[in-house]
Amino acid sequence: MYVVHGWFELEESPAEPAWGEEKLDELVEDVRARIAGTDFGTSEVMLKVFNGIYVLRVDGAPNHRGTEIPEVIAFLEYVARLLPGSYGLLYERDAEAEDAPGQNGFRVRVMARGELSLRLDPFLSPIQPVIEDRP
Repeated sequence: MYVVHGWFELEESPAEPAWGEEKLDELVEDVRARIAGTDFGTSEVMLKVFNGIYVLRVDGAPNHRGTEIPEVIAFLEYVARLLPGSYGLLYERDAEAEDAPGQNGFRVRVMARGELSLRLDPFLSPIQPVIEDRP
């Protein structure tokens, strides 16, 4: 199984933009249209507004990484480029992972300053014994 959970706050720039909120609203509409036009398979990507703050949520648990998770990651890279002030985390757990951290850890995609980078998780890994008992 491949599980992803993430959140991202959408901002147009790391600095205070010269334009107003109208530009952010316009760019967020581009994100909303991209969500509507993309098939994320069994994963869910949704855009919410909390007290004027745009928050992107990503959740999924396909049986295998397959094609939908790369589609989700490509979408997040698009968001990072379009709205370089956006930031957040996507936690990934892959029961079939052969690369670091393997099957006993989480990888984290970190969005900050227009980039989506891959890091190893320092909080919930190793999964055994941090969140699960050893067999």
